[in-house]
Amino acid sequence: MSPPKSKLVLVLGDQLSPSLSSLQAADRARDRVLMVEVSEEATYVRHHKKKIAFLFSAMRHFAEELRGAGWTVDYVTLDAAGNTGSFSGEVARAVAAHRPERILVTEAGEWRVAQMIAGWAAALGLPVEVMPDTRFICPLPVFRDWAEGRKALRMEYFYREMRRRTGLLMDGDKPAGGEWNYDAENRKAAAPDLFMPRPPVFAPDTITAEVLMLVASRFGNHFGDLEPFQFAVTRPDAEAAFAAFVQRALPRFGDYQDAMLAGEPFLYHAVIAQYLNCGLLEPLEVCRAVEAEWHAGRVPLNAAEGFIRQIIGWREYVRGIYWLTMPGYEQRNFLEHTRPLPEFYWTAETDMACVRAAVTQTRKHAYAHHIQRLMVTGTFALLAGIDPHALHEWYLSVYADAYEWVELPNTVGMSQFADGGLLASKPYAASGAYINRMSNYCGTCRYDVKQRTGANACPFNPLYWDFIARHRSKIAGNPRMAQMVRTYDKFADAEKARIAQSAAAVLAKL
Repeated sequence: MSPPKSKLVLVLGDQLSPSLSSLQAADRARDRVLMVEVSEEATYVRHHKKKIAFLFSAMRHFAEELRGAGWTVDYVTLDAAGNTGSFSGEVARAVAAHRPERILVTEAGEWRVAQMIAGWAAALGLPVEVMPDTRFICPLPVFRDWAEGRKALRMEYFYREMRRRTGLLMDGDKPAGGEWNYDAENRKAAAPDLFMPRPPVFAPDTITAEVLMLVASRFGNHFGDLEPFQFAVTRPDAEAAFAAFVQRALPRFGDYQDAMLAGEPFLYHAVIAQYLNCGLLEPLEVCRAVEAEWHAGRVPLNAAEGFIRQIIGWREYVRGIYWLTMPGYEQRNFLEHTRPLPEFYWTAETDMACVRAAVTQTRKHAYAHHIQRLMVTGTFALLAGIDPHALHEWYLSVYADAYEWVELPNTVGMSQFADGGLLASKPYAASGAYINRMSNYCGTCRYDVKQRTGANACPFNPLYWDFIARHRSKIAGNPRMAQMVRTYDKFADAEKARIAQSAAAVLAKL
């Protein structure tokens, strides 16, 4: 009898988990794992150099982890002879070399990759088995069932279902502490603190050093600083980074999760999204660990709930929205914004202290926390009428944790209101007063956050009221915006003219 044919198991760069469904369905004694570094994935947007280095190094370390566990792994480096530069090309090469009976792959996280995979069976002449990504807590069919027939797809209600589904922070069928959401307690401004916790840093090993040289030579003209490179790239180190957050920062994470401080890019944040999104950490495991800290009395409920909501609520919800609305969601533009992305999103060369700080740390760390993304770079783009697709591609390019499934709904839906309110209940428009309340940026800014108009006024201020005026017909019926429309309507004609003039002067400089 001839020996049974093997399967080819493709593991993508954001699937670095031993629990991956395709690996669970394979036989390590007989089947072959394929992992590939391809230029198409590194350049379909111009990814931050540090992001490319992080993923390539994490992939190479995961290949070694699999080999140590007994798997046969074919790993194609970016500079390998014959590398075709694409997933489809590398899978075709592997099929020609090994003649597997079928291809196994866990469903892709991004629409364009899923479309590639969908064409492989016909192109290669063998079965392609696409398996669900069981690392996520909410299966996509469950999300579709939840969304069907709802007029509004609000995260809060989905989050409650996820709490019930997982049992996290539940007291029987009631939420622990009597409330589902403690966000109202999580909006404190932070003060400078010499003892602010810092995420642990990890020195590059030999594998990472080789990747850094490769990225420097091949992607040296991409955005961002490549070094110092301090990310975890192995599962043990990612777990150590999470453990350090739990011990040092989690107790105060809730109170200060919306705060911003000059010179403090991390504050009390976990800085683990890049590890979750590529598979080095498992979402349910980190949530259970945080819940255990609350049960042990080491962290307050508002901190534990705030963290868990980000994972089982927001992260799962935006994934569901992405797959519910694709393709086409990336082109939505409800407010009809078309202005090009300002150059200072790449250079940080702006007098606005808040934007300069957010872009500078993005360039340095490939990281900014959610309020910097939503209420600084995101809000400015919204107020200035920046093309939401251009902003989407910027966010996708510059952050180490950015994959389209998580970044696109956050940008198009939450940040830019380009889906017309499918995701967010209001446009996240705000004047400089919000940034002044939640940060210390304004104290050193050359603009005056208290001036509404004029050459020295914070640009957010005239742009905010100009946004209200420009979109009055589209937002006046929104219950959360109607009061601001009425306030604008009460301004004297002369004040409205000054707002329009000041806004036009800001926009002219872009």
